[in-house]
Amino acid sequence: MTLQNWWLFVCATFLISAMPGPNMLHVMTQAMRHGLARAVFTMAGCMLALLTLFGLSAMGMSALLSALPQLLTVIKVAGALYLIWVGIKAWRDDSAPIDIAGDEIGARRESAGELFRGGFLISISNPKALIFAAAFFPQFVSPALPKLPQFAILLGTFVVIESGWYLTYATGGRSLGRFMADARWQRLFNRANGGLFMLFGASLLAWRQK
Repeated sequence: MTLQNWWLFVCATFLISAMPGPNMLHVMTQAMRHGLARAVFTMAGCMLALLTLFGLSAMGMSALLSALPQLLTVIKVAGALYLIWVGIKAWRDDSAPIDIAGDEIGARRESAGELFRGGFLISISNPKALIFAAAFFPQFVSPALPKLPQFAILLGTFVVIESGWYLTYATGGRSLGRFMADARWQRLFNRANGGLFMLFGASLLAWRQK
């Protein structure tokens, strides 16, 4: 892998990661509800799911999906339906308003395992992450050079960039959390959050049909 290819990967990954999608929205929401420190568990879940997809890509997932296009369709539909379900659940959430006392957020606290699992499921169910891992990622690996060092460099680069954007969105969510003590703002945010997830899922279903 040349320095030029690596720099192209850095620029492309920076822009793709910056775009608000299910992962970033989920991280921001959890930071808003539970604080920045606890949102780290959500970030870890999202990151593990992405690294799992990249690992599968390194083992030949691209070839498998090319040979079995029906499998990709099933994955896309299942992921889109899960995102829609998450959106409906968020839309209907009428939990008590977030109560902030000092640096602590007084809403129901999910356990570290729940936060981690939620992040993992959101990320692993996002078909666009699968396409990124299967189609975009391998383009920067030179077949003429040993693949393992190249994958290691690309994965390390991706983790740094993605983690930076997670922290950026989580910090924004932590700031927004201070406005959520009012039930009206809490309800409005839940509706907007749920609507965005449903929109993500619906757009993926529409994309599948093209």
